[in-house]
Amino acid sequence: MALFIMILRKMINNKWLELSLLFGLVLSVALTSTMPIYTNAILQRLLIQELQQLQTSSSQYPGIYWLSANLVPEDKQKNEKISETDEFLNKASHRFGLPVQQLVRERSTERYGLTPAEPDKVDIHIQRSADFSAIDGMEEHIRLVDGRLPEKEPVNGVYEALVVKEALTELGMVLNTVFTIQDENMKQPVYVKPVGVFDRKDYTDLFWYNIPSSYKNSFLINFDLFEKEFTAGSKLTIQSSYWYLALDYSKMSLVSTNDFIDAHRTITAHMEKRYETHNTNAPALQTLGAYYVKEANLRLMLWSLNVPVMLMLAFYLYMVANLITERQKTEIAVLRSRGASRLQIIFSYVVEGLVLGTIAFFIGPYFGAFLTKLLGASSGFLEFVQRAKLEVELNRDAFLYGLIAVASSLVMTLIPVFLAMRVTIVGQKQQSARQEKSSFWHKYFIDVMLIGIALYGLNNYKTRIKELLSLGLKSGDLKVDPLLFLIPALFILGMGLFILRFYPWFMRLVFKVGRRWWPPSLYSTLIQVSRSTIQYQFIMVFLIITIATGLFSASATRTINKNTGDKIHYSAGADITMQIRWENDAPPAILTGLMEESEEESADSNADSDAPHKTQYTEPSFLPFTQLNGVEHAAKVFNKKDAIYTRGKTTENIQLMGIESKQFGETAWMRDRLLDHHINDYLNLIARNPSAVLISKSMAEEYGLKPGDTMTLGWEGVEGAQFTVYGVIDYWPSWNPNPGVNDTVTTTTKQGSTTKIKKPNLVIGQLPYIQNNLALEPYEVWLKLKPEASSQAVYQAIVDHGYEIESLRDAKQELIKSIKDPFQMAINGVMTLGFLISIFICFFGFLLYWVLSLFARTLQFGILRAMGISFFQLILMLIGEQILISGAAILIGILTGNLASHLFVPLFELSFDPKTQVPPFKVTFDPRDQVRLYWIVTMMIAIGLGVLGSFVSRIRIHQAVKLGED
Repeated sequence: MALFIMILRKMINNKWLELSLLFGLVLSVALTSTMPIYTNAILQRLLIQELQQLQTSSSQYPGIYWLSANLVPEDKQKNEKISETDEFLNKASHRFGLPVQQLVRERSTERYGLTPAEPDKVDIHIQRSADFSAIDGMEEHIRLVDGRLPEKEPVNGVYEALVVKEALTELGMVLNTVFTIQDENMKQPVYVKPVGVFDRKDYTDLFWYNIPSSYKNSFLINFDLFEKEFTAGSKLTIQSSYWYLALDYSKMSLVSTNDFIDAHRTITAHMEKRYETHNTNAPALQTLGAYYVKEANLRLMLWSLNVPVMLMLAFYLYMVANLITERQKTEIAVLRSRGASRLQIIFSYVVEGLVLGTIAFFIGPYFGAFLTKLLGASSGFLEFVQRAKLEVELNRDAFLYGLIAVASSLVMTLIPVFLAMRVTIVGQKQQSARQEKSSFWHKYFIDVMLIGIALYGLNNYKTRIKELLSLGLKSGDLKVDPLLFLIPALFILGMGLFILRFYPWFMRLVFKVGRRWWPPSLYSTLIQVSRSTIQYQFIMVFLIITIATGLFSASATRTINKNTGDKIHYSAGADITMQIRWENDAPPAILTGLMEESEEESADSNADSDAPHKTQYTEPSFLPFTQLNGVEHAAKVFNKKDAIYTRGKTTENIQLMGIESKQFGETAWMRDRLLDHHINDYLNLIARNPSAVLISKSMAEEYGLKPGDTMTLGWEGVEGAQFTVYGVIDYWPSWNPNPGVNDTVTTTTKQGSTTKIKKPNLVIGQLPYIQNNLALEPYEVWLKLKPEASSQAVYQAIVDHGYEIESLRDAKQELIKSIKDPFQMAINGVMTLGFLISIFICFFGFLLYWVLSLFARTLQFGILRAMGISFFQLILMLIGEQILISGAAILIGILTGNLASHLFVPLFELSFDPKTQVPPFKVTFDPRDQVRLYWIVTMMIAIGLGVLGSFVSRIRIHQAVKLGED
């Protein structure tokens, strides 16, 4: 107890240092705990979104869990198996971890032939067959369309049943007609009479797995009657049994996904044990299966993104612990000389660390939950948007990660204590009188090793990029390699330390060059900085890592976001592209196959018949599109994927695009400097001649075409027209010049067969000329929206004008969807959060270090004042030190950050598939990001200097100079 009280008193005596250490521990725990919290929160959001998307795309409720079992007639125990499954599923339905909205049982018999018992009421020549079915609880979920509800018992030996309206047509019957079912395996005939027609009461009711029309060959009777007469009584052979669960998927969480999968496995084992043939339909299972891979990848991503901040925290904790230990080195040496063992001294610091670590452990995860909400609002580096907040929930993993952070931090803070215990009281006095010649990382060349590792990784990645581009390999969609963030962090740290290795020499050189002219204040400043560089290296490394990491993070996030956005805008062509339905005289699609078959059969006998029917289209009015609210420009864009190019004996399929130059230039999106000249120059070029066209570079190279050459273009069923080449382009809005996976051509010669890549070919011409000389066919409508326009409002306006949209692509909505990608959000959010945390750590470390440094040099300041240095000159000395230390660190950070960005940001090209990444990958540097970063750092330094000035003004320097002081 006495030891504990002594430790508490020691902590109180160093309260500011202890509070600074506690601040670092809380940040460490908070940052570490954000990883599981954020992973769970973002995957939870994505899980619900994908399940909702599944419902939209498949029109099937994602919470469905449907089972079927085919029953073998020879199985004597099938009734017991059905009862066991009924009871089992009634209990197992609660194992999914989700609210059960419906639990439905359904039975059906074999299909039997039907014979009218009253031949005068129906046509006896129609072949009829139907089964008996029963759905438990169906009566509460139907409405009668005609007739009445059947009785729950046979009436005069006749089973009364409900049917759907499609059954009346399918079976050729009317209500209240009695049918006989007679089979050689039946002891006596069964009679059935339809007495009512039903439909669903509510079309959104989750009770129904099948739509009513699927029962067009079924008689539905009361479930209890079915169980008594057919299941237990065996009057008819039961063929199938169905069980259907509707679960509330909106309550699904990452925890309940494990329950869902475990329940599925348990149910599958139950079904396999009892039934030879059974089926399961659970749409959510496939979505859930992919989440374990996504979770692992996202956790790895978060760890790699947080490496720079972890380094900052490690430096901060070590620095604060070292400051505490430095102030207590004499005390440690005295204790050692008085007989205290190393274990006792270590134990006292362990207890101190445990007290602070316990506080951090209980505060950190909650602060981490707050930080996670900031992650969800980030749309770019230091950019935040109003977005639905993440459903943040503290879990066991968050506290487990926090515990690991506390343990790691405790080890980090004990390192200076271990080093201090190796020194005796005499050695401690000797060290305090001497200056260290080099730091640990410089002595053992840690900086050179870090740079070597980073450059080795850089070389490997560059080799991978060359192979990827030369061999046409596929890297996949956006899937960022975590090492792309780890390697630059090592490079930034190594390069910062490497430059600091030469900084003392530089300061000595500056001192020697002007030693005859320096004023006393600057003379003292240069001596202090050049001789104490090792003392200031921690704070300098702080600033270097903060600035360099911020610059790299800004460039990396901006590059990834910009290339993702450019890809979406380019492939779409404009803000909105759509295909409007044109009125035409084409036969209905259902008749097309029959017409083709009849044409083939009569081809020989009618060789001289007329040409195939040519579809005639009626062009809808285009003017309303240009007048829609929110639309800035609109353009007609005709795309013919299978046009035919003819020149001499050469005939090939190409893509033909027809445009109107002025409208297209105003509407289409194109990245600057992607073409040799501005896109408008090319549009103006072909606007002079109606038959002028632009061709792709691939087409010019393959067929040896050049400006001035003529060609014939057309398509099947259309006579070609003459066009003249006016220019060659590499890229064009919405056109991908890269070959696809299967775009190969095999040519056979005397030397053998060779396979070469077939690149896409494009021709851009004037739409009026194409329509007048070839044919009038449907074109796409491209729209450029005003900045504040709503896509939904534009959709509705188009529908209100009476247009029928056949296909649509909205680049704005696709961009929003890409920003919500969990990996994209992780990059934007974690880099922003990491930088802000780095700023706070650097700010507190900056203040702490300089305040303690000032107090330690109080005697020196007193002597300088006694020598005649004014207070103003003293302030200038401090400002000079700040410029030479903090200013130099910021400059080194800027140089290191820009160098790291130029070297490593281009490696993010590996994250994009070169076949689909059009326009090509481009490294982006936005000056606004750097200005924003510099403002934040400048404010930090200015506030720090203000606080330091306040401390200096309160120091009573005249009291420092007194008799008997050294």
